[in-house]
Amino acid sequence: MIDSHCHLDGPKFAHDLDAVLDRAAEAGVTRMLSIGTGQIDCAVRLADHYAPVFATVGVHPHDAAEATSKTVDDIRALARNPKVIAFGEIGLDYHYDYSPREVQKDVFVEQLRLARDLKLPVIIHTREAWADTIATLREHWTGPGIMHCFTGDSAQAREALELGFSLAFGGVLTFNTAAQVREAAAIVPDDRLLIETDAPFLAPIPWRGKRNEPSFMVQTVRKLAEVRGTTAEHIAQITTDNFNRLTAKNAVSAATLSTAPHSPPTP
Repeated sequence: MIDSHCHLDGPKFAHDLDAVLDRAAEAGVTRMLSIGTGQIDCAVRLADHYAPVFATVGVHPHDAAEATSKTVDDIRALARNPKVIAFGEIGLDYHYDYSPREVQKDVFVEQLRLARDLKLPVIIHTREAWADTIATLREHWTGPGIMHCFTGDSAQAREALELGFSLAFGGVLTFNTAAQVREAAAIVPDDRLLIETDAPFLAPIPWRGKRNEPSFMVQTVRKLAEVRGTTAEHIAQITTDNFNRLTAKNAVSAATLSTAPHSPPTP
């Protein structure tokens, strides 16, 4: 299995990340994509230290108001790292409005252009902003991408699929209140399906409310298999194949490093 979206930096994993990665390996999670939000280089530094961890770069919509021309320069420089295999998470978030909506839109569009220049797939965050997110993507994006932590309905899933996006499902899929998410997960074609944790957030049942971690993805895979009338092994295989195809920029590096033991961080 590949965890296509997690946040392994920060205080919630500061004291036991080695153990977290060991548990992930024991559960069959061979690779994890750590998302570069907050400090621009946070995921890259982590990926440089741990073989199973790969990285993204980008500005989360919460942080859009803090983006500058230097931010763009920093992202371009970091994207040269061979372990940077996607751009994100980027998009729109109208739930908290930590950054003004017009600023979010401007930074979103700029980052779509930058991702195109860098030839990286985009990872989209959208919360209470679906219509504006889809409209922006229709106008400014034609490449591959992932709808991260998809929690929409079947109609929204079809919209994303029509734009060429893959849909990633996480722990929400297991929630008792997530019937519409399960309905959406049932209609996604095999070749557009991904899995994720969004760790440390959104732990699946039976760990809901606790810190999430990559090893917990097993429960999401089991639920996804149930929803789609197949086996967990099949879900693991197709989602791994899909992730590899989407991140083909570094397919050779990923295949080489995916089974390597994680290395300790340098002092």
